[in-house]
Amino acid sequence: MSPNVITRGKVIHLYDERGRQIATVATGNGPNDGRTGYTSTTVKVRKGNVIHTYDEKGRHDTSGPHHPVEP
Repeated sequence: MSPNVITRGKVIHLYDERGRQIATVATGNGPNDGRTGYTSTTVKVRKGNVIHTYDEKGRHDTSGPHHPVEP
């Protein structure tokens, strides 16, 4: 599945191939927070000094390490 990803303000919306919204992911409130990238199965979101990974259904991927960002 390759979700369409649209960012509106501080919320990331994930849509399926038919245009149906399948998930939303909130970003942080900092000036550098937001979507950092996505693939066909994941979305990476910066919240503060950490980049979090979410799957195509908006579930937080806790299987791998979270990546701290250098200030």
